[in-house]
Amino acid sequence: MVLSCHNISKAFLENRVLENVGFHIEDYEKAAIVGINGAGKTTLLRILVGEMEPDAGAVTLSRGKTLGYLAQDGAVDTANTIYEEVLSVKQNLIDLERRIRECELAMPEKEGSALEALMKQYSSLTHAFETGGGYSYKSEITGVLKGLGFAEEEFGKSVSTLSGGQKTRVALGKLLLRRPDLIILDEPTNHLDMNSIAWLETYLMNYKGAVIIVSHDRYFLDRIATKVIEIDQTRSTVFSGNYSDYAVKKEQLRAAAITAYLNQQREIRHQEEVIEKLRSYNTEKSVRRAESRAKLLEKMDVLEKPTEVRTDMRIRLTPRKQSGNDVLTVEKLSKAFGRQLLFENVDFEIKRGEHVAVIGDNGTGKTTLLKILNRVLPPDSGSFRLGMNVEIGYYDQEHHVLHGEKTLFEEISDDYPYLNNTEIRNILAAFLFTGDDVFKHIGDLSGGERGRVSLAKLMLGNANFLILDEPTNHLDIASKEILEDALNSYEGTVLYVSHDRYFINRTAHRILDLTAQRFVNYIGNYDYYLEKHDTVMAAVGAAGASLAGAASGAGAGREGTGNPARLPGAAGSLSASPEGRQDGASASGGAARSDAKQDWIAKKEEQARIRKKENALKKCEEKIAALEDRSGEIDSLLSDPAIGTQVARLQELTTEQARIQEELERLYAEWETLAE
Repeated sequence: MVLSCHNISKAFLENRVLENVGFHIEDYEKAAIVGINGAGKTTLLRILVGEMEPDAGAVTLSRGKTLGYLAQDGAVDTANTIYEEVLSVKQNLIDLERRIRECELAMPEKEGSALEALMKQYSSLTHAFETGGGYSYKSEITGVLKGLGFAEEEFGKSVSTLSGGQKTRVALGKLLLRRPDLIILDEPTNHLDMNSIAWLETYLMNYKGAVIIVSHDRYFLDRIATKVIEIDQTRSTVFSGNYSDYAVKKEQLRAAAITAYLNQQREIRHQEEVIEKLRSYNTEKSVRRAESRAKLLEKMDVLEKPTEVRTDMRIRLTPRKQSGNDVLTVEKLSKAFGRQLLFENVDFEIKRGEHVAVIGDNGTGKTTLLKILNRVLPPDSGSFRLGMNVEIGYYDQEHHVLHGEKTLFEEISDDYPYLNNTEIRNILAAFLFTGDDVFKHIGDLSGGERGRVSLAKLMLGNANFLILDEPTNHLDIASKEILEDALNSYEGTVLYVSHDRYFINRTAHRILDLTAQRFVNYIGNYDYYLEKHDTVMAAVGAAGASLAGAASGAGAGREGTGNPARLPGAAGSLSASPEGRQDGASASGGAARSDAKQDWIAKKEEQARIRKKENALKKCEEKIAALEDRSGEIDSLLSDPAIGTQVARLQELTTEQARIQEELERLYAEWETLAE
C-alpha cells in the first residue's frame, strides 16, 4: 500500500465539504476522484499532499514512499528555459556526471593506494549513475517534452514567455521525470491537445507507480482508472473499474437506494395508519399497542431521500426558424500570422443538421477558423458564405456576449424577458449556479464561470447554427452530459472546436482534423476517427509523395454532397466515411480528375447517402414499434388491480411510461425528418 486516508473531515466555517472520507491506494493502482464542481475534490488533494490540515482524520504515506503533486496551476521557475527547468529534476545525475568526469581527469595523477581509492569511488559513482538512468535521462527529457506538445525548437524558450497552460505543461513534465511512487494530478488534461493527452494516457497506464487523478475528462478516466473514488454530499464511495463501470454501478446503487427509500416510506405510512387506527378504538389494550408501535417507529433508522437526477434541468434547443440545406460553404480560405501559416486554400461545406467537430493540435488555427466564420478576424484570402435563413449563435472563449455590470439573473432575464424566475434559476442551476450565486455580478466571476453563463445564454437563443469554441471547458461531468443531451436533440447545425473526446464521441457526426495546414475529413465520431486515422494519414502521405512540390492545404469533403475533398492548387486530401470509402483528389494540373470520374464519385456518394438514410429510417421505425408495444404493455399493467396495491411497482411503471413517451416524441420527430 502506498497511501491510506482515514475518516477525513473538513469544513470552511459552516460549509462542511468532507466528512469521514476514507480509502487507500495500492502500489501501481490508478485511481480517479470524481464529483461535481465544489464537491471538495481539490480540497481533498491538498489534504493528501499536506498543503491543508483536515479538521479530523489522518493521511498516511507508507514509509519510504515518495509523492508528487501537480496542482491546476503548477509552479515553475520563470528564469529558466523550458529545457533547463525540466533538466533541473535530474540535478542529482548531473552532479554524478560531473564527479565522474572529475575522477577521470584525476586518474592520471594518482598512483598506488590513492589510485585504488579513486577507482573505487569512480566505480561507485558510475554504478549510481547507471542505475539512476544516467545514460538515458537526456533522451527521456526530450521524449517527455515532445509528448507534452513542445517542439524541439521550443526547448530554448524562456519559461517567462509561456502562457499559463504551457507553464502547467512544463510543471507536469518535471513531475513525470521525478518518477515518485505516487503521482497526484489535478485536471492534468486542461492544457493539453489531443495528441498530448493520448501520450499522457499511455505514459500513466505504463507508469511503474500509483496515480491519483482528478479530472472531468471521461475518455481519459476510462482509459486509465482502475478505481473510482466518488465524493458526493461530503461522503466518499469507492468503486472498482473505470469511469464507465462507475457510471453503471452508480445508477444501479441509486435505483436500489430509491427502492429502499420508497419501501421504507411505505412501511412508515402503514405503521402510522395502524397506530392511528388502534388509538381510535380507545381501549386500554389498543392504546398500549399503539404506543408500542409508535416507540418502534421512533427508533427506526430513517433513510435519507436519495439525490435526484437533474431531469428538471434538461435543456431543449429549438431554432426559431429552419435554415436552408446549405448552411456554410468555405472556399480557398487561408490564414497566417506573420510567417506562421495556419491553413491554406481550405474548402469544405456544412449541411443542415450536421454536428461537425474541429480537432487538431494546439496552435494549428482551430479557434482562428471560428473567429473568421464569425467575422471577428478577416481571412488572408478565400471566402465563405452562409446559406439561406442561417442565424449564428457563437460561443467564444473571451465571452464577448456578457455584461460585467449585470448580475447572472439580470444577464438572463434582460435578454429573455419571457422566462419566469423558476425557469431562469433552472437554466442557471444546470450550469452550476444555485442559490445566491444568481445575484453575483458577471464582472466578479472567474473565466470558467463566465464561460458557463455564456453557454447558458446560448442554450436559450434561437440560433439555427451554433459555433462553439471549447464549450465543455470548466464544466463538471453532470453539466457536460446536460449539454450533450441538448446538442443531440438540437434540430439545427453545430460546428465546434473541442479537446473533449468523450463529448466529441457523443455529439459529432463528422470530424475535421486540422493537420499540416489542411483539413482531413472523417465521417463519423471520435471512435471512428481513431479507427481510421492511421490508414487515412498513410494515404494522405502517399498522395503527398506522389505530388511532390505541390502546394500544401486541404479541403474537407462531405459524404453525399457530390463535393469530394480536394487539395486546392495541387495536392489531394482524403475523406473517410463509415462505409470505408477514402476519396482523394489529384493535382489540378495534368493529374486532374476527368469529368466522368467526378460524376462516378458523386453517384457513388449519393447512393451511399441514400442507403445510410434508408437504414436510419428503418432503425427508427423499429425503435418506435418496440416502444409503442412496451407502452401498451404498461397501460395494461397499470389497469391491473393486483398492481394497484404495489406502490413501488406503480411508480416504476409510471416513470418508465414517461421515459417512453419522451423518447417516442423524439423518434417521431426524427422519423418525420428522415421520411421527407
